[in-house]
Amino acid sequence: MPCGAESDDDVNVICGDAYVSLAICHDNYCKCINGAVIAADIKEGLRTPPMNYRHAYHAGNFADVVKHLAVVSVLHHLRKKNTAFAVIDSHAGCGAYNLTGPEASRTGEAAEGIARLTNVSGGPATLTTYLELASGARYPGSPLLAAQLLRPQDRLVAIEKHPAAAAALAMTLQPYAKARVEVADGYCRLLALVPPPEHRGLVLIDPPYESPDEFRDAASAVTAAYRRFATGIYLIWFPIKSAAEANGFCGEVLASGAAKVLRIDVTRRHAVEGKLNAAGLLVLNPPWQFELDMRASLDLILPRLECDARFDWLAGGT
Repeated sequence: MPCGAESDDDVNVICGDAYVSLAICHDNYCKCINGAVIAADIKEGLRTPPMNYRHAYHAGNFADVVKHLAVVSVLHHLRKKNTAFAVIDSHAGCGAYNLTGPEASRTGEAAEGIARLTNVSGGPATLTTYLELASGARYPGSPLLAAQLLRPQDRLVAIEKHPAAAAALAMTLQPYAKARVEVADGYCRLLALVPPPEHRGLVLIDPPYESPDEFRDAASAVTAAYRRFATGIYLIWFPIKSAAEANGFCGEVLASGAAKVLRIDVTRRHAVEGKLNAAGLLVLNPPWQFELDMRASLDLILPRLECDARFDWLAGGT
């Protein structure tokens, strides 16, 4: 299916005793029988690409904490009006992660992130809500956080490219009637979904940045989506491994023409070789008092995470 295509097919996926629905928006289908995922190609000659996501290795790290605080802050803002909103997550992953599993244990990043916040109490509603939602047996990714904060009139579209991850995501989101999982390329499908009928909402773009063209592709997708849905709130996460690369990416996104763009960088005070030591968020059309809300939450947790944050308005202001 070409980028931006409007139609898709629904496939019922059997996982154990539960039925879930996956919307298939490209040339692959996925079925899950008794928990075993089988991916097959519809188009002869194509091969399902290997899963290269690293969410399980990095779930709950310092960058995840800050990103998910931002998601909760934006959703709290959107919930203040009775009007329905949509959440579109372009690279949704599996939705929830076992922080005691082999992947998380191998990196130890969650131990340096969310695990350091177990005794935090009080603070802004954004922080207390996030900590409550993140206190379960599995650490929630962005789509699960969003699903738990939807009201009956709101909805979530979670896009995941890899069939196995999409099947796991569908199972995670199965209890939430207003959450829909689509198997598709996140960048392509995003353009078909904006503007949403609600004309208000959050677009989250959080790719793995494993492709050498990922920064370029992400910037192009943001620019194209913003031109179609200029009133939406956009959260774009990015790793900072090279200041020049990160600054260039932010400049490309800024070229979208967004009137208000806030950049938040979070940096570990003690760099660790071979690990991610800094990450950023670009927020297009940040809600009123979003910066103050984030600062209040981060002031309480950054000392525990041994990180520092920097806020820069690249366009507009508070």
